[in-house]
Amino acid sequence: MSEEVRKYHKTSVGGQALIEGVMMRGPKGSAMAVRLPNGEIETTYKNVKPWRDKCKFFGIPIIRGIVGFVESLVTGYGYLMESAEKSTQGLTEDEQDMSKLDRWLNDRFGPKMMNVIGVISSVLGFALAFFLFMWLPSWLIDLVTGGHLQKFHPLFEGIVRIIIFVAYMAIVSKMKEIHRVFMYHGAEHKTIFCYEHGLPLTVENVRKQSRFHPRCGTSFMFVMIILSILLSSALVLIFPGLQNVNRAVWILVKLLVLPLVMGIGYEFIKYAGRHDNLFVKILSAPGLWMQRITTQEPTDDIIEVGIASLEAVITDNPEDDEIK
Repeated sequence: MSEEVRKYHKTSVGGQALIEGVMMRGPKGSAMAVRLPNGEIETTYKNVKPWRDKCKFFGIPIIRGIVGFVESLVTGYGYLMESAEKSTQGLTEDEQDMSKLDRWLNDRFGPKMMNVIGVISSVLGFALAFFLFMWLPSWLIDLVTGGHLQKFHPLFEGIVRIIIFVAYMAIVSKMKEIHRVFMYHGAEHKTIFCYEHGLPLTVENVRKQSRFHPRCGTSFMFVMIILSILLSSALVLIFPGLQNVNRAVWILVKLLVLPLVMGIGYEFIKYAGRHDNLFVKILSAPGLWMQRITTQEPTDDIIEVGIASLEAVITDNPEDDEIK
């Protein structure tokens, strides 16, 4: 990178924190940088086209948000598992801090069984998410209101969902492994900010940047919750008959609305990345505040990983990276 300060420009650069690593998506594709046990940084370029580039329908506004969310879940999980493998490559079982059960399964059935366990864990994770963020809030409000879907039911349900979400993230952030992932999350944001501000990608420049970014997935989750409250409330007002349905039907209605919430939420996050008006600030504020939990200040060695990942997906000419 040139040491000259570049003209500020908006980009389509985005990323994801991994285990001892960072994945970045940019004009040249995707790349994953991981800190290996020997201290070296291994950068792997991923020549994978976004799903929306494979089908024009996937690029339609609203639809692209739904597709992007599903794609991020699928590919993100793959990157996460690959980074976990690379970050422990060459270590003994004791150094990997594997549980006795993990060691027994690995010795008896090999890596395939571990992959199966990974899939089962993902399914259980989705089940837990459904219970915490869909069923539990609805059940708690039903308990208070006597099981009737009142006019303000969606609002109270949304408030409970926000409380559960914040509490859950605060609790898991106390885990040593998750805390370190959040440090890489901070490095991802700082590196992207440094690039967007047109500064050379150096550890010193990146360190000065904010770790709170409006296009973060955390902000996306909060926007989805807020949109869910608004759309659910609108449905109750437009269709008063919904006030008489039971909890199972109400949850089904919310699941059917969820794709629309994803699509609108994506469009807002995309808009927020290019604008800085009062409307954006108000809706982005909860997500930015939440990033005080989901991002942590990175050390210089973690920042180096973020820089390596981003440099692999951008061009030498800033004008080539601009969104047309």
